[in-house]
Amino acid sequence: MDADFAAYIERVRAHRGELRDSVAAVDDALASPIARGGAWRERVRAALAELSHDFQDHVTLTERPGGIYDGVRHGAPRLIAAVDRLTGEHASYADAIGGYLAVLEHGGTIADLPAFREEVTTLMGQLVRHRQAGADLVYEAYEVDLGGSG
Repeated sequence: MDADFAAYIERVRAHRGELRDSVAAVDDALASPIARGGAWRERVRAALAELSHDFQDHVTLTERPGGIYDGVRHGAPRLIAAVDRLTGEHASYADAIGGYLAVLEHGGTIADLPAFREEVTTLMGQLVRHRQAGADLVYEAYEVDLGGSG
């Protein structure tokens, strides 16, 4: 592994930890008492805003020319289907995060807060599995362990 790629992998590893922390912050906000109403909404909104930013950074970092996914496409064609699945998930997850955030930022009415919380909780589980699948892909393509938190 050349020095530039090693430095890039370290950025990916560091960002991976930030993304994990953002997902955990959303989970923590969702777990707070829903009866707090406006305070609950604001805590979830703030956590989703941070997650939205970190997820966009994740997409930019992994999909950039010369990035992990580009390298897999050129160096490990057997894994292209996995890259395509992960990049497809990027679009759907970014849309979902943005949609939930828009409801909270623009004072949208949430008729059923428990159902809203369940939907966002489900999305957080999907993001955890996405991180796991990405780490598996990187290991299979590059024999690099991104680690559980970094």
